[in-house]
Amino acid sequence: MWKGFLAGLVVANCFEWVAHKYILHGTHRAGQRRYSPVPESMKSHWEHHREVRKTSFHDHGYVEGIRNWRTKNEIVSLAVVATVASGVFYPISKGMSLAALYSAANYYYIHRRAHLEPEWAVKKIPWHYDHHMNSNQDANWCVTKPWFDYILGTRVISSQELQEQNPLGITLPHVMAQGLNHLSAAYFPAKWVEKKVTVAERVA
Repeated sequence: MWKGFLAGLVVANCFEWVAHKYILHGTHRAGQRRYSPVPESMKSHWEHHREVRKTSFHDHGYVEGIRNWRTKNEIVSLAVVATVASGVFYPISKGMSLAALYSAANYYYIHRRAHLEPEWAVKKIPWHYDHHMNSNQDANWCVTKPWFDYILGTRVISSQELQEQNPLGITLPHVMAQGLNHLSAAYFPAKWVEKKVTVAERVA
């Protein structure tokens, strides 16, 4: 049961990465608009991006709840994905099936709280704060945990203040966190936003 549940969490994190990148942001096409297999979700998500860029990461849509079409779209989408995934996984592993339901609920809780409490987001999920407020919004695809951003090389950190304690995104004893950071740096290094050097700095 627990092995299946943990495996389900990994699968859910992978799905976060894929869905965020290819469904919510869409694929670039030369001379055309981005393509998403679910255009309504992509439209909703880009409106969410525009909103939080103007309001220092806050999204009032979560205050309005299901009266807000973007929030309603997110809830319905998560419910559909969770139901389908849970049904598919159930014959294979009850743990994975449970993880699908948990992951959808956890995603909504974390995403909603992050955009209602930006200070909490900076401390708890800095990778998602970077996703919205970084100069490159086509990176940092994971929301609940940054696992697949590290694995796939899309964790882009904009400042020391927005670097999580370790790649698991879970607070650990210092020694364990340091060990994970060394392993990550060797095999799955995060990228950093390049600092633009000013003329004054060049002269100095």
